[in-house]
Amino acid sequence: MNILILYDSVFGNTAKVAEAMKNSVPEGHRVSAIKFDAFTMDMLKNLDVLVVGSPTRAFRPTPAISDLLKRLPSDALAQGIHTVAFDTRVSLKDVNSKFLNMMVALFGYAAEPIDKLLLKRGGTQLAEPKWFYVNGKEGPLKSGELESAAAWMNELLARLPMN
Repeated sequence: MNILILYDSVFGNTAKVAEAMKNSVPEGHRVSAIKFDAFTMDMLKNLDVLVVGSPTRAFRPTPAISDLLKRLPSDALAQGIHTVAFDTRVSLKDVNSKFLNMMVALFGYAAEPIDKLLLKRGGTQLAEPKWFYVNGKEGPLKSGELESAAAWMNELLARLPMN
């Protein structure tokens, strides 16, 4: 299995989630976790799983992740690449703001637009988007989120037909 975890990170939290996912992949699989600016189209060759993550910034993925995915050819992922999206975000429960609740209801978070872009580029959705919580606007990650990321990656691998 060839797995690519592609991400952007502003305060380092999304990078830590991506690394936790990468480090949880059992031996026998090829896995890379790279920041968006290191991505090349050649990385899609012989790829089985593409995981894309971004921090939620103004209710969206970072412009870098959105732009990269929009620049991919419309069939870039159509050769059987399984895709999944994730984001890092603050917990609405922790913030306890009616205004923020309303804004999230209107605009959402980063993972959903990432997922839609992956599907538009021909990806086969492996799972619904996932999120990981940070404390405050800049983090750090909430306790247990790295373990959750590692467990989620193993759940994703278990869904694949070759496992």
